[in-house]
Amino acid sequence: METANETVNTGAGENTAESGSRGIDFLLDIPLNVSVEVGRSRILVKDLLQMREGYVIELDKLAGEPLDLYVNSKLIARGEAVLAGDKFGLRLTDVISPAERIENLG
Repeated sequence: METANETVNTGAGENTAESGSRGIDFLLDIPLNVSVEVGRSRILVKDLLQMREGYVIELDKLAGEPLDLYVNSKLIARGEAVLAGDKFGLRLTDVISPAERIENLG
């Protein structure tokens, strides 16, 4: 009988007693691009060139609608803007289920 401290051959070319936890640990340091989308708009180039301080761009979302959280350009969750000290933050109100994320890949 093997103990937790003994080396186990996992068959994947890796010998470790904790292959499950160590096998995924390397993923924890992978950087991801996280962005929060307030809304979108389409504008003409001539309007872009006329922008000055105080110019207002109308977005497609209504005030009070949840903001979208994207990780590597994939929708992951929705939430509401909050103040965290003197910075903005996002309080998650709806996390997209793994099944929905898979559906949105195609």
